[in-house]
Amino acid sequence: MEKVILAYSGGLDTSVILKWLIEKKFEVICFLADVGQKEDMQAVKQKALNLGASQVYIEDLRQEFVEQYVFQALKANATYEGRYLLGTALARPLIAKKQIEIARQENTSIVAHGATGKGNDQVRFEIAYLSLMPEATIISPWKDLTFLKQFKGRTDMIAYAEQHGIPITSTLQKPYSMDENLLHTSYEGGILENPFQEAPENMFQHTMAAAATPNEAAYIMIEFAKGVPIAVTNLATGLTINESAVALLSYLNTLCGTHGIGRVDIVENRFVGMKSRGIYETPGGTVLWKAHHDLETLVLDREVFHLKEMWMPKIAQLIYNGFWFSPEMKFLMAAIENSQEHVEGKVYLKLYKGNAIITKRESIKSLYNQDVASMDRLGDYDQLDAKGFIKLNALRLKNAKGCTQ
Repeated sequence: MEKVILAYSGGLDTSVILKWLIEKKFEVICFLADVGQKEDMQAVKQKALNLGASQVYIEDLRQEFVEQYVFQALKANATYEGRYLLGTALARPLIAKKQIEIARQENTSIVAHGATGKGNDQVRFEIAYLSLMPEATIISPWKDLTFLKQFKGRTDMIAYAEQHGIPITSTLQKPYSMDENLLHTSYEGGILENPFQEAPENMFQHTMAAAATPNEAAYIMIEFAKGVPIAVTNLATGLTINESAVALLSYLNTLCGTHGIGRVDIVENRFVGMKSRGIYETPGGTVLWKAHHDLETLVLDREVFHLKEMWMPKIAQLIYNGFWFSPEMKFLMAAIENSQEHVEGKVYLKLYKGNAIITKRESIKSLYNQDVASMDRLGDYDQLDAKGFIKLNALRLKNAKGCTQ
């Protein structure tokens, strides 16, 4: 029997796929990636073993996820189409990387996943597989004709699960699907496929509705070094979280979620060509992105800052489309890494009723010169110089006047 390494979540799709692969005479080894989702990993492992998996790997990837993926994207301020902070897209290359490592350990080149043939995750997984193991054989059931003939949708899968004694929590009435990790929780499908359908309030797991948030604001300080958040302090209680990246992001998720921060409801452009509606909760990430970007305005050279602003959409697109391990991503991130050398300092925020408001910032690397910028002081700046500066910049416009009429 050939071995296949299956990225397993314990949900309806991957549980059915696990049983289907066994029926196809594969020895199935399951891989559970802990990226911060609230799951009983031991229970999921036992479920896989009960369904016939020969072995189950559980990998705690939380620290690596935050430090090597989330914080790398943060350094670039990567935001897809201006609003999506890439929570799912950032987790997939890490999961794929560990899956390939397990495949090599088990002396197989066959890997499988349960991503749909209409979504982005299939691309993210498979491009990562082939980047890291060019000889990989990929089993993607939702693009397999025999699988598609057997399973036309959720009704067939639920019936199959009942027939084979697969315990599931999914029902035909479940109104949407959900994916969770330490950076965010995403919701899509079902009733949410109608962009005119308002999401039910009871759907949200990690953010309070604005009306239910505290009437008193929370004040926090986030400290950065080389573009990475290293501490967060609650200014009311004096509590400082600085022991680990996971602890820092987890604390911000709880605090910012309590104040209703981080909800986004968008229609986005999938890589495969269609538009889709996604709803995301990213409480801690929303505040980190905002604070980091603000600190950069204080410490980065103007032209470096502007170049980063130009590159950001491309980096976000590469992450979204699954090109984390590409040469172009490596090239761009080398420049981003260089830009973060002086991104050091503290940003102060007010959290209130769904808003994260920057109140002040400070840095020993600050390029802000109050003597020069002040309207009340001359400083080391001769305003008469501006006369020639303006004339020189206007020269080509004056010369082109006849060509632009």
